[in-house]
Amino acid sequence: MGWTLRFLGVGNAGAVELGSAMATLERDGAPWLTIDCGGEGLTAYQARYDGMPDAVFITHVHLDHVAGMERLFVASYFDEARGKVRLYVPAPLVPVLHQRIASYPNVLAEGGANFWDAFQLIPVGEAFWHDGQRLEVFPVRHHWPDTAFGLRLRGSVVWTGDTRPIPEMLARHADAGEVIAHDCALHGNPSHSGIDDLEREYPAALLARCVLYHYASVEDAEALRARGHRVAEAGEGLPLVAPLPTVLP
Repeated sequence: MGWTLRFLGVGNAGAVELGSAMATLERDGAPWLTIDCGGEGLTAYQARYDGMPDAVFITHVHLDHVAGMERLFVASYFDEARGKVRLYVPAPLVPVLHQRIASYPNVLAEGGANFWDAFQLIPVGEAFWHDGQRLEVFPVRHHWPDTAFGLRLRGSVVWTGDTRPIPEMLARHADAGEVIAHDCALHGNPSHSGIDDLEREYPAALLARCVLYHYASVEDAEALRARGHRVAEAGEGLPLVAPLPTVLP
């Protein structure tokens, strides 16, 4: 069955009906690695896979991307296999993530538990290994520098996360024909791409590989399609080619 990118949610922080922007990489029909853990996205994950993710990559720590972490903690902590959920977090985000979701004085009312007891926290740099595959991590343009990151499975898929246009990053991290799941709304702002931004800054061949998500409404999605672009829908499974063999630098 191969590889699939499953869009669990495609909306921006205000488009609750579209689900928080979140996806799962599937391998042979089974969840393999989930990207982010928003509230609505985690609900969609549970509905599709009848369980919780056991491997998650965090792109950044805005709440529409990490609000499901408390529920994931509860599910993991009270599981007999506690601590087996692998949480891949770019190293600069670890203190921010801890401050935002893990520093509450008593994570359980009765005490005796630390938030990170429920997880295998794996800080990552420019790349990490998951289940025999090497994935690349790269900074994107979303708010402050080094607070948001994209992900690449070489030859297969790039996930930009929330970002402004990043032509210099995609020239390096999307140079092997990958499908590019890209943040894009009908109108941009200082922390997110609009379609005018992408059409201005990306060559046509690169833009043709983009699948757009993180938009504001169904109407905006239709307007993006009317301009000739591919737009993801919540629940959609996007077939991928298999990743290329790892070539170490």
